[in-house]
Amino acid sequence: MKIDIPQELPHRRENGGAVPEHSATRKLPDNPILHRLRSLGEPGTDARRSPPRAKHPHDESASELPHDRRRPAPSADPRRPARTGGSIVGLELRPEEKQLLREAGRFRVVRTSDLRETLYQGKARPLENDLKYLRDKGLIETRFVNLRRDGRRRTIERTEVVTLTKDGRRLLLKQGDLPNDQRVYTGLVKPREIEHDSQIYRAYRKESEKIEKKGGTNLRVKLDFEIKSQVQKAIYAERKADPKRDMAEIKEEVALRLDLPFVDGKIQIPDARIEFDQPSGVDHNLDDRTLTGHEDIEVLTAAYHAGHLRAKAQAGFRNYASSSDFSTISSKIEDDHHMMRDILEL
Repeated sequence: MKIDIPQELPHRRENGGAVPEHSATRKLPDNPILHRLRSLGEPGTDARRSPPRAKHPHDESASELPHDRRRPAPSADPRRPARTGGSIVGLELRPEEKQLLREAGRFRVVRTSDLRETLYQGKARPLENDLKYLRDKGLIETRFVNLRRDGRRRTIERTEVVTLTKDGRRLLLKQGDLPNDQRVYTGLVKPREIEHDSQIYRAYRKESEKIEKKGGTNLRVKLDFEIKSQVQKAIYAERKADPKRDMAEIKEEVALRLDLPFVDGKIQIPDARIEFDQPSGVDHNLDDRTLTGHEDIEVLTAAYHAGHLRAKAQAGFRNYASSSDFSTISSKIEDDHHMMRDILEL
């Protein structure tokens, strides 16, 4: 069945042309392109253009803002909170915090357990608070390291060590609490030797007590890095002055000049040299023309081979070793038991 649906017929003009029912009369410009260009040149004529944004107080230059209003600089390490630039300027530290920075700077790496015993009278909570504060200020860095397994430990023992940052070194030097000739170190150079290097501070503490009991004052520390640099510079100067001179003769002369032992044709360099001022009238182990004495300390570990142990013993250093390394060291030099009498326990 077919159904016819009536449709509304469009209105027609008199001339027969169809137009929409609701047609709006609009006058077009003579030239649309010129009209558009003129509208762009007049402000506020284009509705699609957003109005200029008002200046916000946060848009001020960072250099014009006071320090307390500046945004913290983003930190490269997500574990460390961001800190405002220049926050170490005028920073006030407690005496224990200053001493902590000094010890970390003088020895490059120190165990926090040793700092707890020497600076905090064995109290862990004050040390942890100071470590956190100094870390947040970007003055130190701490990390945990695994100790060697000597066969007696069933589990891996870990210890925490602390090192100085560049900002910490800058603040330490600015405070002026160190002797003029005391070198300050930052960061780690040989991560694989952290266990050995972190024990130098403990050996220093034992030896410094003996020095101070004898009247020694103004203690300074030279690590093997600095001593090796002095030796190399002295050898280079002698070779430059006389290239034909025998190297063994040069080394022996340099060792004598720097008061270092010369064993089996090699200059023996200690882990650290403690320099100190002697009271007048004391002439034991004094340097030439000065009232300055020194003691050389060495930390022996189970990693030392027998020849190395014998050379250190012949050098006359103040040799120290931890209780865990004593048995291994004694087995390596079992033919020279007299050497064990000269090894002090850490």
